[in-house]
Parts: sequence; C-alpha cells; structure tokens
Amino acid sequence: MGYQFRIVFVVFCVTAILIFTVYLHSVNNRIFYELCRYKAEQNRLMQQLGIKQLQLESLINPAALSRHIGETENTK
Repeated sequence: MGYQFRIVFVVFCVTAILIFTVYLHSVNNRIFYELCRYKAEQNRLMQQLGIKQLQLESLINPAALSRHIGETENTK
C-alpha cells in the first residue's frame, strides 16, 4: 500500500514539474516576443526622431533660411 502511494506521488510530482516546465517555456517565448516588438518600436521612434531633428536643423540653418527667403521673394 505504501509502495503504490510512493509511485503515485512520484508520477504526480514528475507530471507537475513537466507542466510547470512547459508553462515557463511559453512564458519565456511570450516575453522574448514582447522584447523584440518593443525593440522594433524603439528603433522606429529613433528613426522618426532623427528625421525630425534633420527637419529642425534645416529650418534653423542660416543657409536654409536665406534659401527659403529667396524662394518666397521669387514667387512674389
């Protein structure tokens, strides 16, 4: 009777450990996917920021200002 209880207990523990291992594996995959998604979003935002900085620098640049003023005077 005690021997059967030990076998059932061992099978139960091994099954619980395997289920927990599969759960950890799926959680790890989900976290890795989210990390990759956030890194891609960060790269996209960095590219947008670079574009905005270039646009701002072209507006502030004196050569660009004189060129812009020249274009507006030519259209008059």
